[in-house]
Amino acid sequence: MAQLNLVIVSGLSGSGKSHALKAFEDAGYFCIDNLPPALIPTFVELCNQQGGEISNVALGVDVRERVFFADLVGTLERVRALGYAIRLLFLEARDEVLVRRFSESRRPHPLLPHLPVLEGVRFEKERVAELRRHADRIIDTSDLTVHELRDVLTKEFSRGPVTRRLTVTLLTFGYKFGVPYDIDLLFDVRFLKNPFFVPDLKPLPGDDPRVRAFVLSDPDAIDLLAQLESMLKFLIPLYEREQRSYLTIAIGCTGGRHRSVAIAGRLRESLGAIGHEVILKHRDLQKS
Repeated sequence: MAQLNLVIVSGLSGSGKSHALKAFEDAGYFCIDNLPPALIPTFVELCNQQGGEISNVALGVDVRERVFFADLVGTLERVRALGYAIRLLFLEARDEVLVRRFSESRRPHPLLPHLPVLEGVRFEKERVAELRRHADRIIDTSDLTVHELRDVLTKEFSRGPVTRRLTVTLLTFGYKFGVPYDIDLLFDVRFLKNPFFVPDLKPLPGDDPRVRAFVLSDPDAIDLLAQLESMLKFLIPLYEREQRSYLTIAIGCTGGRHRSVAIAGRLRESLGAIGHEVILKHRDLQKS
């Protein structure tokens, strides 16, 4: 049975605990945020009863509940006494950085929501001072970006190789039904020859071989695809470098049935051929 590896993620509000938990999740950890400290021993025993299926766990513990962890240190010592490996990760940042982050998010400090943020920061520092003294690892996130924090945690806490693949979604749509809002890139292909005006092609969808041949034989479509393929070959590695998990590319024509579908289908083939994971979705293909 695999030994349970437990990381407690705590620290100052605004120091990046939520981002840290996401990094642990991407590294293969089972993550729970804001678990009441009194439940940690029970939770650990439940994990241990899963026959090794849960071996890496990260728990977020902070001050969002007023009954803060008065005896968290003692709780962790009791769990360690049972033979479990525990590491306490404490995140912090300089006062002025925390104040700026709260200001940017327009959120009050969770401990003193009706007072200036700086007072809440200082009050919280006093409450977590003992916990900080018992930390196995302290990380100051003042000068770290979200991506840099992720890199630090992945290198230090990863229990094996971590592979992050960018999932590319090609979404076709019709402008007559509105532009999708949850997209990253948008390309309009309404300038291409329209099968809608060819009686034999009008009732057919864009993934029909006859419609594809009509759209993709258009010299403008050939040039467009060459430009799009070149651009996406350049852009996708940059999105991957920023550790994005998803990239949604919308391709629109008038009704979302013909030109956008044909172009997106060809793009999926070309991007898939060079190793990218591509999902193709047609939002308006079945609409009249």
